[in-house]
Amino acid sequence: MRDNPSRIPGNPEERPDRLDIKSEIARKTIHLSSVSIAIIYCHISRDLALLLLVPLFSGFFLVDLLKNISEPVAVWYHRSFGAMLREHELEKEHLHLNGATCITLSALLLVLFFPKVIAVAAFSMVAISDTVAALAGKMFGRHRFGHKSLEGSAAFLLSSIIIVTLVPNLNLPAGLLMAVTATITEAFVIRIGGFKLDDNLTIPLVSAATGVLCYLFCFSEQLDALSFCR
Repeated sequence: MRDNPSRIPGNPEERPDRLDIKSEIARKTIHLSSVSIAIIYCHISRDLALLLLVPLFSGFFLVDLLKNISEPVAVWYHRSFGAMLREHELEKEHLHLNGATCITLSALLLVLFFPKVIAVAAFSMVAISDTVAALAGKMFGRHRFGHKSLEGSAAFLLSSIIIVTLVPNLNLPAGLLMAVTATITEAFVIRIGGFKLDDNLTIPLVSAATGVLCYLFCFSEQLDALSFCR
């Protein structure tokens, strides 16, 4: 199980997870619902997806900005969502992006820069596998490293493997490599200088880049199939 969720002094990223299982389920239920983005993208054009994602991301980003500069927005935000926020998301002194903003940004970047099938697979992993890993780690995690657990990582890998076998037109070896890469990315904190990168960004972007490179070097004759997800 997670450590004691009480708040302690120090770097918020290094404090124990403050969420109990009920709050974690509520947070991850919202997170899981974002898989609808991948499902919808399978059935619409890239241009229409961008038309939907740009205002969606802009709305979340605007709230993120306003909660740091507008006291009424900050009060409403923390009153409405405080029970589901991670420790670093409660900090009012520093500008940061919440999980919803980061995951819509990742969807936008995937649609902009990656083939449809790769984008759908990578985003499905961050929406589904990250949820499964968090709940498995919260409920069954015994062998821990940092704030992660081997049980959570195993759940992430297993669910990712299931996902890549179900995504249409995705080459299975390439998909399996994406699943392994996503699992490793989720397991470790990635920083640039002193800034921690949100795993809602790193998981899909790193796994998608891995998938594209795998196709370029090993399955270049199948690249055209990545434009169609049906």
